[in-house]
Amino acid sequence: MRNIGDKDLQKTSTYIVPCFLLVELVIMAGTVLLAYYFEYTDTFPVHVQGFFCFDKRFSKPFPGPEDDSKAPPVLVYSLVTAIPTVTILIGEVTTFFVKAEGAQEKTIVTADCCYFNPLLRRIVRFLGVYSFGLFATTIFANAGQVVTGNQTPHFLSACRPNYTALGCQSPMQYITERRACTGNPYVIVSARKSFPSKDAALSIYSAVYTVMYVTLVYRTKGTRLTKPTLCLTLLSLAVMVGVVRVTEYRNHWADVLAGYLTGGAIAAFLVTCVINNFQQTESPLPRMPPQRPEPSVGMPLSTLPRVESPLEQLSGPQTPGLLYSEIT
Repeated sequence: MRNIGDKDLQKTSTYIVPCFLLVELVIMAGTVLLAYYFEYTDTFPVHVQGFFCFDKRFSKPFPGPEDDSKAPPVLVYSLVTAIPTVTILIGEVTTFFVKAEGAQEKTIVTADCCYFNPLLRRIVRFLGVYSFGLFATTIFANAGQVVTGNQTPHFLSACRPNYTALGCQSPMQYITERRACTGNPYVIVSARKSFPSKDAALSIYSAVYTVMYVTLVYRTKGTRLTKPTLCLTLLSLAVMVGVVRVTEYRNHWADVLAGYLTGGAIAAFLVTCVINNFQQTESPLPRMPPQRPEPSVGMPLSTLPRVESPLEQLSGPQTPGLLYSEIT
């Protein structure tokens, strides 16, 4: 068997740097900018829906600001950022040092000066795709909230409508006036962003992406309960975020389920279609031709006459020692 040299583990590419700078960074910057405009500006106004007088679906008590929640946005965003990052770093570093030298990806060389290590490439690839999906999930969730304008369960508590001035005589009376609310405008706008639940979408996206990475990359030979325990823990944390949103009257069950569907679909799409289930892009070792099986000791070997077909006669001289010739 021949030794694997440095050239066998290297691959020349003149497109990786221009593609990264002119395509991937531009798409990533546009995604981040769009998510910023949805989250922190009034560029996309929220659709104003009407409501029925004394509607019990929206009459839950006001739970307070988002920071007072048992699962505040700061905690949720920190977990969806830290847990996948640490998991991917541990998995890639461990895999890189444990895997045999011949099974590693090739080092890409650009312009005879820039070397892209396989470990660095995989970490940047997986974390970059994860970051893109995180901002894409935020955009989808914010877009759904802005377009639908569905009210939260505590909408009427935040709105504080003056039923006397509005002339509410029956619960079946529908109010469409934009100035029907007398509460804090900022709280009212937040109470109109319920469908889908953004926290549920981000939590399930992070959990599904990390669970698929752990399932496909981690190899635990010592115990069979490590990966299931870790995966169930991550999924349970994501589910608990949605349960807290419902129990605190910040979202309806339909909002949470829509968030789960949005985040889970984006994570599954990115893993299966964009990064091909975390598999290596290329194997540097050529496939060895199948060897002819040796006859068992003590068994008589009978020789049968070999008849050449017209295709074999036209394919040229055959290689000695091979039973069949490959036709391309």
